[in-house]
Formats: sequence, C-alpha cells, structure tokens
Amino acid sequence: MADRNAQAVERRMAGSRRAIRVMRRLGALAAAIVLAAAFAGFGSASAAGPETAAASSGTPHAPAADAFTICADQTYALCAAAKCTMFNDVAYCSCDVKKGDSISLTQTFKNGDVCDFNAKGPDNGYMVSTFSTPPSVVKPAGDQAIYTCEASTSDGAYAQCDGGVCFKSSKGQNFPGLGKLENNEIVCACPTVTGDPDTAKIGYQIVGPYPCQDSFFNFCKSSKANTDNGSPLYVGAPTGSAKQLSRKLSGKDFRFNQCVEGG
Repeated sequence: MADRNAQAVERRMAGSRRAIRVMRRLGALAAAIVLAAAFAGFGSASAAGPETAAASSGTPHAPAADAFTICADQTYALCAAAKCTMFNDVAYCSCDVKKGDSISLTQTFKNGDVCDFNAKGPDNGYMVSTFSTPPSVVKPAGDQAIYTCEASTSDGAYAQCDGGVCFKSSKGQNFPGLGKLENNEIVCACPTVTGDPDTAKIGYQIVGPYPCQDSFFNFCKSSKANTDNGSPLYVGAPTGSAKQLSRKLSGKDFRFNQCVEGG
C-alpha cells in the first residue's frame, strides 16, 4: 500500500512539474488555466452553477476557482478584442470601459486581490483589465472572430492584458499607434508573450475581423507582430481561454465566430 501511495504521489508531482514547465512558456494566464484543468476539472459544466450564483449575489468578489476571482458589479477595462502598439517592451492597448461582472486571475497582494485593487480605481484615476465575453465575437451578430494561431507555426507576439492597469486620463485622447480614442475607450499597459514553435504545446488566439480574412493570420507571425517599438499587435490568450473563462463567469457556453488558417 505504501508503495502504491508513493507512486501516486510521484505521478502527481511529475504532472505538476510538467505543468510548471508549460506555465513558464505560456505566461500567467496560461499557467492558471493549466493548473485549473489539471487539478480542478476546469471548465466543466457541473462547476458553473455555484459560481454563477456567487457572481450575481452582489458580493465585491466571488471565487470562481482557486486561480480565478469574479469581480462583481465593478467598472473595469475589457481588452479581449483590443488592438495594441508596442513601446519600450510594453504593449499599450485600446480597451473598452465596462460595468458589471468580470473574471481575472486572483492576483493577490497585501490586504487584497485584483477586485480590491480595481475597486480603488474610480477615485484614483485608474482601472484594471479583467475579462468578460466580448459581444463582438459572439454568434450570430458579432462582426469579429477568434483567430487561432497554431503552436507549431506561430512565433508572433501578443499582449496578455489580464491584470493590466489602465489610466482614465487616456479616455478620448490621441495615443501614438492607436489614434483617437472614444470616450468609452481607455489605454491599458500590458505585458507581452511571444510564441515559440519549438517549445509551445498549445497555440494562442487573437481577435480579428469577421468574415474571416486570411491576411489577418499575418499577426501570428513575428514579421508582423513583434516587440519592436511601434509594432501593431493584438491581445491574445492560450487557445480555448475565452471559451473557458466565459463559462466560468456566466455558466453558459457561447458560440463564437472562429477562424482557422486554411479553413
């Protein structure tokens, strides 16, 4: 019995080590998704009910899973479909200002989490980028689509905006590389991730025009989307993230417009 228990522990530890190696390659959001999938049945339909109830209860933040937190009824920035421009190794993205429930990596810090950090924003000139389902990619009315950049061929850069900080003074202003923002748009500063076909196990997804345009897949390549100053790129996430996070937040499965290269 002791030998079997030791073997089981070793298998789980080996799985954890593999997950950590994947996390280092994919970044923070992918890390949470990999861990949640491995240890908590992430994205299963059976888990949706209690989390949806928590989100609608009016609590300032409701747990969706250990790695994620739902921020209830807050003003936040939605960057999931945003275009960005690079400067000094930081992506600056034009995001939409929203009010309602959203989900994010928990991002614990002294005396709070991401929801507490965002809650202080309205009185202090900032807000945080968190996730909710972008209506622009949802069938049948959406005029944008989710483009899948395959792991084996994609070496482009994308912005990973979950937890990015956005400054309210940018609303309605001109910003280099982004042009004139609307009054309901805000610039968020986001770290970047660069695809590596030699090591990546899963690809990533970005949002682009719909109907599908083959030329948009150029943003999966480093020749078009890179970290040089002034380079245009888009917010992205590991493949399947939008679907899983949408389910975690709302308890529903959405039908997205989707584009696959050569499809």
